[in-house]
Amino acid sequence: MATDAAKKGRKAAGAGGVRQFEPRFMRISVLTAALQELTPREVRDPDPDRAVEEWLEFACDLGADYIELSAALHPTQADVPAEAMLDPVANTLDLRRPMDSRRANRILAAMKRRGIGLSDVAYFDNMLHEDPAIRKKKHDFMLRVMDSAQMLGVDAVCGFVGRNQALDLDQNLDDFRQSFIPLLKAAKARGLVYRVEQCPMPGWTTGDNFHNNIGDAPGMWIALHRIAEKAGVGDQLRIHYDPSHAILMGQDTRSIFQYLKDHGYAFLIGGFHVKGQVVNSKGVAAWGYGGQTVLRGDRKGGQPAADPRDQSKAWLKQVVLCEHELPGTARHDPLAYLQNRTVDWLDHQLAARELLDMNVDRTYLVVEHEYPPARIQDRKRLLPVLKGSIAFVRSIDLAAGCMYALQHEVLAAQGIPVQGIGREAYRS
Repeated sequence: MATDAAKKGRKAAGAGGVRQFEPRFMRISVLTAALQELTPREVRDPDPDRAVEEWLEFACDLGADYIELSAALHPTQADVPAEAMLDPVANTLDLRRPMDSRRANRILAAMKRRGIGLSDVAYFDNMLHEDPAIRKKKHDFMLRVMDSAQMLGVDAVCGFVGRNQALDLDQNLDDFRQSFIPLLKAAKARGLVYRVEQCPMPGWTTGDNFHNNIGDAPGMWIALHRIAEKAGVGDQLRIHYDPSHAILMGQDTRSIFQYLKDHGYAFLIGGFHVKGQVVNSKGVAAWGYGGQTVLRGDRKGGQPAADPRDQSKAWLKQVVLCEHELPGTARHDPLAYLQNRTVDWLDHQLAARELLDMNVDRTYLVVEHEYPPARIQDRKRLLPVLKGSIAFVRSIDLAAGCMYALQHEVLAAQGIPVQGIGREAYRS
């Protein structure tokens, strides 16, 4: 006896309801901070754009289609020593001198020569720093990043919001309104979108605060977007979603995307950093999801430790309970997927297609490398590692794209049911 679904399928097919198999795939990019010292400092300091040219060449070898160009304050200008950072930033794009037409033409020519595109320009820093002079330096640099993005022909920059440590979180919303909205207005004037990566940045302070980038979760994204919308810059604020940060905070991608959809914000995700996280269950047992709270060694006598290397121990709030994954380097672990203790990459890509309002084939998957044992500053050694990860990401997206097209388009058009149940939101 034919099932009701099969009857519906025959009826749809009989009515000409046939849809062709036409899967769509995302664009594969890589953040240039993956190899910070590809071009030695003594070479790129006097010739800054050489670093971009050499990264475009490296991207060809990696099999990437695009790069996300990392910008940062030069080490001689930064307020945070590299020794205090968990993942020191890369100033592949050196903006001690502002971008000009000569520099932009040189970079654009190299992109054309290598056949590599640019997904966006990234600068990850605290835009709400409590020190007015430091904040101004960071904002001025972000404006240079925006100018560069505009001159290089891309439509987005990527970064953090940050947190004012002198204020509580509710007061930070007011600070966002007063101090961050002007950045969004600057982005609008240049035809850009500001994509916020949602890392909570727990190690940014030696104090007790864990949430040091206020754009870290869907509830806050919506609150920030409402402020931006009232200021006329809602279209300039989007989220650059990174599933590793969801794992850090005990969340899963499908539930996050479902929550956005349920509340009318399925449009808010504008791109992806593909970086994983593997939870250390013993660390969770010892300290919980807030990480190590005492005896870290980052404070002495009630003050931040004088040695930046000791200040970096503030990151025990995070690394005691988890470790970043370069996609493809962690074992397949279905139980950990269901416990939200590592990223379920296939469902990540399926959920994006099923729940978000996005143009799939214009959306970037940016591979971000922060897996500590593989942070190799040697081109020959890193090449096969990073190449393998990029191939893994492309293959996962190919699989998800094919599954989605088959199940949600081809079968659906003919009324043929999809088998099984699949992963569901809010159940992990």
